[in-house]
Amino acid sequence: MGIENLMTFIVTALFFIITPGIDTVFVLNKSIGQGRKSGIYATFGINTGVLAHTFFAALGLSVLIAKSTFVVALIKFLGAGYLIYLGFLKLKNKEEFFPADIKKLNKNSKNDFWTGFFTNALNPKVALFFLAFFPQFINVNQMDNPIPFLLLGITYALIGIVWFLILTLFASVFSQKLKSNSKSGRWLSKLSGLVFIVMGIKIALTKI
Repeated sequence: MGIENLMTFIVTALFFIITPGIDTVFVLNKSIGQGRKSGIYATFGINTGVLAHTFFAALGLSVLIAKSTFVVALIKFLGAGYLIYLGFLKLKNKEEFFPADIKKLNKNSKNDFWTGFFTNALNPKVALFFLAFFPQFINVNQMDNPIPFLLLGITYALIGIVWFLILTLFASVFSQKLKSNSKSGRWLSKLSGLVFIVMGIKIALTKI
């Protein structure tokens, strides 16, 4: 299939995935604040973003984008702006971090899929990482073949799904303890908003 050293790829990919970053913070935020269901939707949204990056890399579009300083900068600032926007929404929102309305919670859970998707898809560092990482595990003669890129991307996404689902499970259990403290919800809401803003600023200031 044009793939070399698959086990090495799996181990290395797992290492990158479990390293705390924007995706980890996002899943933890949703899992602790809105429960297991939101964490699951966020997990699948993030990894759908991974598959989108994979698709673009397989078609060679990521290479074209990476060569355009303007496009990379545009995507970077869009992603940074989106995270900062989410952060300000959290700071402005006066509702509890742990919603009591089940109907509203279910609606928010479905929105978390798209929020997770855009959080990942608008991060140019993910696209550039894939362009640098994947070719190391593809046979030189198969570089023009999109299949190895797709298979590695799907493998990466599956590892991510498993890891973030485990994280969601533990975080949602932890949230049950926090719900017993009436003040914790307000503080966590403000804290999560600040975290998103800081991460957005960090992306905006990062040289790519």
